[in-house]
Amino acid sequence: MSVLEATHQIEETTIRPGRSLGQDAVRRLARDPMAVGCFAIIVLYAVIAVLAGFWWPDFQTSINYELRNQPPSWAHWFGTDVFGRDVFAKTMLGAKVSMTVGFMANAIAVPLGLMLGVLAGYYGKRIDDLVVWFYNTLASIPGIILLIAIKFAFQNVVLFRDTAFAIDLTGIHGLYVALGIMSWIGTCRLVRAETLKIKNLDYVTAARAAGAGHLRIMFRHIVPNLMHLAIINFTIGFVGAISAEVILSFLGLGVDVGTPSWGTMINAARMDLVVGRWWEVIAACGAMFLIVLALNIFGDRLRDALDPQLRI
Repeated sequence: MSVLEATHQIEETTIRPGRSLGQDAVRRLARDPMAVGCFAIIVLYAVIAVLAGFWWPDFQTSINYELRNQPPSWAHWFGTDVFGRDVFAKTMLGAKVSMTVGFMANAIAVPLGLMLGVLAGYYGKRIDDLVVWFYNTLASIPGIILLIAIKFAFQNVVLFRDTAFAIDLTGIHGLYVALGIMSWIGTCRLVRAETLKIKNLDYVTAARAAGAGHLRIMFRHIVPNLMHLAIINFTIGFVGAISAEVILSFLGLGVDVGTPSWGTMINAARMDLVVGRWWEVIAACGAMFLIVLALNIFGDRLRDALDPQLRI
């Protein structure tokens, strides 16, 4: 082969661009059947959460005492409750509450933990001491006790009263805020530790030497390299938020009275087990088990896929 032919062959060769960390994570997740299956379950629950209110708009008024406490059948797959309402519809509406609580609580907790962790890790000294003292203080209090205390503190509290944007923290909105306040500690600890490492890397030192300010360094060079931690904690945080909502609803401190949720279903059906009416509590526990298992497995797979040390 002549030099001219070799040069022509090199010019015709297509250079494949490298994959980013996100593209590599998507490729690895797509090749994992377990991750794909769990992601499909999560998407299914999300679709149910969005459409459940449209499928059963009159659930609260669909009381029929002639059908009360019917066991599972073709007409009612999960049976009926003490008011004659379909337990399957009740379970789907409970999924709407749980998925909404999980999303909103983590929408508060993850950005809060990310920002406080970055500030503590980057500035250090007194800011770091203050943030560490704050989350250590919260972590030293039993979680469920603090959660109940915060929920009680929101009784009869209305934000933006007498406006079109009034938010009543007594009900489900207070549950969002309480869970968000409780759930940021783990994210903050991870982000702080990672920021302490990243701020001393060469590219951050070069940006500082080039005259970049503190805010530019944090939001341009540090925060983008922490987003994988935020995504992972957002996914895993769903599990804790859903479990906490079920516990608080079971205790009567969760959603508004009359709102279908898995916690209120378990609370309402706990005495039915004594007389052999098992279908309502099994439906609620089964629905919660499936989404929690899917979120746990997908969170583990996502953490592995986003780990740069495991890239092929």
